[in-house]
Amino acid sequence: MANTPSARKRIRQNEKRRLRNRAVRSTVRSSVKSAREALASKGTDSAAAVSDAIRALDRAVTKGILHRNTAARRKSALVRTLNARA
Repeated sequence: MANTPSARKRIRQNEKRRLRNRAVRSTVRSSVKSAREALASKGTDSAAAVSDAIRALDRAVTKGILHRNTAARRKSALVRTLNARA
């Protein structure tokens, strides 16, 4: 257990950040999953779903939750799938 006041504060900060990061990461995963499902079902809303997923990935990068190359790789895969079925 932390003894110093600064260590206790660091524990509080880390917990807040962990919860915030988990919420954003969950949102990103959900949007990417819905985009993949839209692409698989060959629906007309797949472009909009991919756009939403890209927006969520960019937001996570801005907040420092995902590395920019990870987001770029995931966006590229979604757009490649979208273009391949068009």
